[in-house]
Amino acid sequence: MKDTLELFRYHVWANKRVFEHLRKLPDDLYRKPLNSVFPTIGDALAHIYSVDNTWLSIMSHESPEDIYAAMTSSLEEVKDATLNSFEAYYAKIAARYEEFILNHQDDLEEISEYPLKFGELRANYKDLVRHVVNHGTYHRGNITAMLRQMGYSGVSTDYGFYLFELKR
Repeated sequence: MKDTLELFRYHVWANKRVFEHLRKLPDDLYRKPLNSVFPTIGDALAHIYSVDNTWLSIMSHESPEDIYAAMTSSLEEVKDATLNSFEAYYAKIAARYEEFILNHQDDLEEISEYPLKFGELRANYKDLVRHVVNHGTYHRGNITAMLRQMGYSGVSTDYGFYLFELKR
């Protein structure tokens, strides 16, 4: 359980670093349209948030209808979010994940079946949390590329930097 929780805490730390960095850049830069992976950085942030919500619904064994509702409502929730609002939404989903992981510490490696629209997935909670973290890492990389495309630097969110920060 400890390594799953620690890995998720890295995800939370990395997201916070992105928000801290974006606040140092010109206002509304995250809403500036560009021809990239996502139409705006805000859309990338919304995607990460929506997927985090969706996977928590999946792991909670919600009905396919409730899973879809979680995905669409979370996108709607952050449609016009400010950076501060985004960060608050991210903090809420992070707290829900932390509670979920702590509540399932005895069965993190137990295999469950998840009927998804593209087929049935057999996986344990530990692997699904790892997927959520990996997904966030991938799209934080997209955000860095988008920032560079606009002439700004990104911020390092590598796991190694998280470990260095823990040791300070």
